[in-house]
Amino acid sequence: MNKKKAMGRPANPVKIFGRILSYVGKKYRWRLIVVFISIIVSAAANAIGISFSQRLIDDYIVPLLGKANPNFAPLAKAIGFMAMIYLSGAILTYVYNRTMVTVSQGVLKDIRDEMFAHMEILPVRYYDSNATGDIMSHFTNDTDTLRQMISQSIPQTIAALISALSIVIAMFMINVPMTIFVLFMVTLMILVIQNLGSKSGKYFSLQQKALGTLNGYIEEMIEGQKVVKVFNHEEAAIDRFVELNEDLRINSTKANTYANIMMPIMGNIGNFMYLLTAVVGSIFSITGVTALTLGSIVSFVQFTKSITMPIAQISQQFNAIILSLAGAQRIFELLDEVPETDEGHVELVNIIKHENGRMEESAKRTGHWAWKNTDANGQVQYTELKGDVRFEEVTFGYREDKTILHDINLFAKPGQKIAFVGATGAGKTTITNLINRFYDIQKGMITYDGINVQAMKKADLRRSLGIVLQDTHLFTGTIKENIRYGKLDATDEEVYAAAKLVNADHFIRQLPKGYDTELTGDGGSLSQGQRQLLAIARAAVADPPVLILDEATSSIDTRTEAIVQAGMDSLMKGRTVFVIAHRLSTVRNSDAIMVLDQGRIIERGTHDELIAQQGEYYQLYTGAVKLA
Repeated sequence: MNKKKAMGRPANPVKIFGRILSYVGKKYRWRLIVVFISIIVSAAANAIGISFSQRLIDDYIVPLLGKANPNFAPLAKAIGFMAMIYLSGAILTYVYNRTMVTVSQGVLKDIRDEMFAHMEILPVRYYDSNATGDIMSHFTNDTDTLRQMISQSIPQTIAALISALSIVIAMFMINVPMTIFVLFMVTLMILVIQNLGSKSGKYFSLQQKALGTLNGYIEEMIEGQKVVKVFNHEEAAIDRFVELNEDLRINSTKANTYANIMMPIMGNIGNFMYLLTAVVGSIFSITGVTALTLGSIVSFVQFTKSITMPIAQISQQFNAIILSLAGAQRIFELLDEVPETDEGHVELVNIIKHENGRMEESAKRTGHWAWKNTDANGQVQYTELKGDVRFEEVTFGYREDKTILHDINLFAKPGQKIAFVGATGAGKTTITNLINRFYDIQKGMITYDGINVQAMKKADLRRSLGIVLQDTHLFTGTIKENIRYGKLDATDEEVYAAAKLVNADHFIRQLPKGYDTELTGDGGSLSQGQRQLLAIARAAVADPPVLILDEATSSIDTRTEAIVQAGMDSLMKGRTVFVIAHRLSTVRNSDAIMVLDQGRIIERGTHDELIAQQGEYYQLYTGAVKLA
């Protein structure tokens, strides 16, 4: 797991907010206009309603006081007018909230689509250096906080700002000195909110980071539960979980403490402001500082209450926005990851081979392949795909400061089986990672049929390779679909043939639904050997000229291995094969065996030649040295 620097507040909130708005404005511009107009009219309706309360008291209620037979008809009409104003404001509030919900869901779909599409073009290096759970949290926790911001925080904040502005304008129209007094008190309230908000925002960001780390650890523990139990690592695992969970608790407690005390503090300040407004207004009126009627004083008390509500909303949403911006920053960090580069231009194409040796490109699958190299002048040269792979003075390290492979020289002629053996960390799997260009080398050259692999398009290079990884992964779907993953356009007959070739057909047909059996949870209902057979069948259906078997039978029992090996021998005929295995019995018939130690090839030869040398391979074979 990589250790990312813990986040505090988002590095550049304005820039992040701008990127979010770009997604909103890209497809939902007209809806935003509707929302904005609805917010303005709704805020204006609220301000007009409060302003009208002054006239309601001074012009409609006060004149009725003390009359023997008061006429309530004008008062009823005035109340009806106010009701219509507030009703229109409520309707428009519903409109903009409902619209923003649809906008937020659409934006999140767009962001998730873009995230997943971008994730698919990231290099393997990214997945090797980031925890699965942390990557998953981008699609869950981070997008959920973003949803809250787009659907609730942003519209409510904008509505609150416009509402506050309209209230200030209305207050100035009634009485300037009282307005200045109210704004002075509001300024003091904002300073208190700003102080609390800055502290809570810091810890909300740390909470989001801690949550992603905890999710990553849980993911690791679930996937590695068998290993945990085998090595009696439960207590250490629990201790580590408690440590990470405690970190989350500390940050969440601090974040929510500051957030939760904000509203009570504001409520108390607001109540004090209402009282003070009424008292000061009365003093101003009595002393003649300014002309204030009873209706004006009541209106200002209402205005004070109304302006504290938007400020309370802004303070409440401020924390949510900070948290959402932290989540958005993590999302954009993923989207800003540099995708896998590919400067290759050599393509893999189907060909028709004529008797005179001429090769003709075909749009249909012919079973014959060639590398198509188009030069700068548009001249095309075809090189038949045979499976000749060579390493020439290859040096490589996953990090610049740590070299894994040192001056590797090897070749595999078409149809040869090359085996790599050695202890863990010797560089066996690294070599296969370089063949399919999961990583590019720092020094030397790797050629495939005489062509530098760096000149080949990665997708075409990988299409020519069949790979069975050490860790078998099956997808949710039927067995047939999992085998077909090796060749998406494979017919049912090709799927069945591939399964028969690796001796998987027998156990598949014994299942209740045969090839239509649904697999879930990485094929957890199957044995490890059965899962491995399906992975090998998946490689077989692709019918590649080059196979990479990365410890393909390391987790299969001896009886199952014998079944698989028989099928593998048929599959490997006529193909170039690279094998990494724990069991030396699987590589005895290899054309060449490379013994690696600390990134160097220290021995090479056939099984018999290496046994005769009585070197490292002999030690491994006789059990004097443990193979890993």
